[in-house]
Amino acid sequence: MTPLSSNAIVIVGAGIIGLDVALVLAKRGFGRHMTVVAEHLPGDTSPAYTSPWAGCNFSGISGSDKNALRWDKMGYAHLTDLATHAEKDSFVSRTKSVEYWDADAPQDKIKAIAEYLEDEQFRVIPQEELPRGVEYGISCTTVTINAPKHLVYLHNMLKDQYGVHFIRRQVPSIHAARLSSQTKIVFNCTGNAARTLAGVEDGKCYPTRGQVVLARAPEVTRNMMRHGRDEETYVIPRPQSNGNVILGGYMQKGNSDPSTYGHETESIVSRTRALCPSELRDGPCEVLAVFSGARPSREGGARVERDRLPTWGSECALVHNYGAGGTGFQAGYGMALDAVSTVDDVLAAVGKDGEAMQNVQNVV
Repeated sequence: MTPLSSNAIVIVGAGIIGLDVALVLAKRGFGRHMTVVAEHLPGDTSPAYTSPWAGCNFSGISGSDKNALRWDKMGYAHLTDLATHAEKDSFVSRTKSVEYWDADAPQDKIKAIAEYLEDEQFRVIPQEELPRGVEYGISCTTVTINAPKHLVYLHNMLKDQYGVHFIRRQVPSIHAARLSSQTKIVFNCTGNAARTLAGVEDGKCYPTRGQVVLARAPEVTRNMMRHGRDEETYVIPRPQSNGNVILGGYMQKGNSDPSTYGHETESIVSRTRALCPSELRDGPCEVLAVFSGARPSREGGARVERDRLPTWGSECALVHNYGAGGTGFQAGYGMALDAVSTVDDVLAAVGKDGEAMQNVQNVV
């Protein structure tokens, strides 16, 4: 008798959403029962692999619906735990943050995060201190993540510490993700591909293009964000990067163009210098590179729900987990907890099978 296959649980997609699902499962003891299948893996760069291009920080940019609020809270707890116990390895750091809204500040979101942020200095910025054109602003301490380094950290930890198996492969359909008859659960964490992937073809999915500038600006030590009426402007320092920052940006709904454009770079640099004049206009700011990526967005918000996948003459559980838009890093762990909870009954059976196999081996 052989141990339960590493194909018992299959995760399709190795962006932050898929990796967070793998981490939740690995912490519950399913690491060696799990395979992550993806066309691109951490360390790769491709316009189709969105996660490495993220800013990325924890902010009020995500939705204010019940699910989004809960996912953010769980994600914040996870990220602050990393910042406390594994800051150097995980590339997650606590960072001072200032956030402005020119209009329509999400009061439900702001009230929710104010209740759990670890910062007693959270405050609403008085009107007389706000820049011209800004209606509302807050200052607090959140977390900032070096996106490409954090992805590699998760990949290496899952592989080396938990025994998760990774396969570089593009699946032609969600049915092909069931790697064998032993596969009990498939997690669909395919991001933008969920719109066209055979067997999913979710017409609510759409890309939201962003262009960002990677710059060296060592005097930037805080997040600065301005949610304008027609544009997003942000300055996000990258932890442990020798003073590098991400400058942005754009939120172009329905646009997946992977090209970068000089006039957009000029706009980003101009807007961020106006947002952070002492750090970027008066201080050193060297443009290093320009990137474009498509956030995996979805009408109505992210989809986290259980489905079924009939193949191999039997059914296995299919869990959809995609559509986080630009909030995958801050909401991803909370989404993963919800996604995994939908198949607790199947996981119990997988766990029993694994224990049974281990007991047989111990007897032998």
